[in-house]
Amino acid sequence: MAATAVRYLRSAGTRTAVGPVEALPRPELRCVAEDERVPVDPGEFRRVLGNFATGVTVITAPATDGWTAPAGFACQSFSSLSLDPPLVVFMLGRASTTWPRIARAGVFCVNVLASHQGALCRGFAVSGGDKFAGVDHEPAPFSGAPRLTGATAWIDCAIHAVHTGGDHLIVVGRVRALGTRDDEEPPLLFHRGRFV
Repeated sequence: MAATAVRYLRSAGTRTAVGPVEALPRPELRCVAEDERVPVDPGEFRRVLGNFATGVTVITAPATDGWTAPAGFACQSFSSLSLDPPLVVFMLGRASTTWPRIARAGVFCVNVLASHQGALCRGFAVSGGDKFAGVDHEPAPFSGAPRLTGATAWIDCAIHAVHTGGDHLIVVGRVRALGTRDDEEPPLLFHRGRFV
């Protein structure tokens, strides 16, 4: 999957403006044997980790390669990574149908949702359909990815690296532009399976 992501990025042209992305050397992937599995129930894993409150973002990318609409998905797995150089990271499932479109674009915008945007988040959490129907947005200055109106902050990025992590991909973005709203509305938080 990481090699596929690198191929997408290489074919995206000069839009990333950070040079070619090279795959890091990786050990050979193999199935996990039964005796190597940690005896953790997936439901219990979700329940316990649900006690960690997270912010909620929508990751967006511009329309590319014949797509008439931009791409986007709701994402809780987002974090800052590095100050120098300025890097952020988000994680998404390997089976994501949105990821190939983001990878193809080579750029993305992280929209940090405000406390009143729970319904907007739900719209981006579903698969398929036009997620941008009725959603106000404007192009982010570097990537052209949708910058959602009302988001409390936005971070405009080029894809810097992609790593594998279990059943997820770890996408590192190089920050090219960012900003916040003028007011001080708090961000949307997710805790124990609901917005708070």
